[in-house]
Amino acid sequence: MMGSCGNPRNRRNVVTNRHHFEVEIFNTVLDMQIQELGNRFNEVSTTLVGNMSGLNPCNGFSKFDISKILAFSEMYPVDFTMNERACILGELKVFYYSVKEEERFGKLDGMGHLARLMVETGKDLSFPLFYRILKLALVLLVSTATIEICFSKMKLIKTDLRNRMGDKYLNNAMVCAVERETFDEVTNEDVMECFKNMKDRRGEF
Repeated sequence: MMGSCGNPRNRRNVVTNRHHFEVEIFNTVLDMQIQELGNRFNEVSTTLVGNMSGLNPCNGFSKFDISKILAFSEMYPVDFTMNERACILGELKVFYYSVKEEERFGKLDGMGHLARLMVETGKDLSFPLFYRILKLALVLLVSTATIEICFSKMKLIKTDLRNRMGDKYLNNAMVCAVERETFDEVTNEDVMECFKNMKDRRGEF
């Protein structure tokens, strides 16, 4: 006689802890993160970052990709003339083969390090088009991070309870929040002295 364990009607759907965390929680969180990244970075931004990765000088320029760099420069049509665009490919090839065997350029840790070393060795003058592309990539990183910081600060300042503040007050508050390190150096005495010099007061601060 078959026991109760052999009867399919008596079997229960058992959900293990591993199945719960891997399927129900992990996959759900992963889908949420992928959706958030898709909302933050559109197709143009993704293409821009992908092309910018061709400027990576680490590991002896092993990831240096001329085709991606050309595509990156084409995304900035205002910064290069037609004649300059015709010369970019040749300049990139000459630059790559000239620095690939140099010991100083073999231990770079990023684009910022590459830009500094180019200035130190005078290669920013020898390869001006590539150096301009490199500067555009570096400025892009800073500007993107600055925008993200500004929006984060604005969410903290302009809350539901303070949603009617004027543009002037919001701008002043944003400056104080974004440039916090600069304002940390301003003492209370400096602020009181500034207000005291604006007009006569009835009493001393």
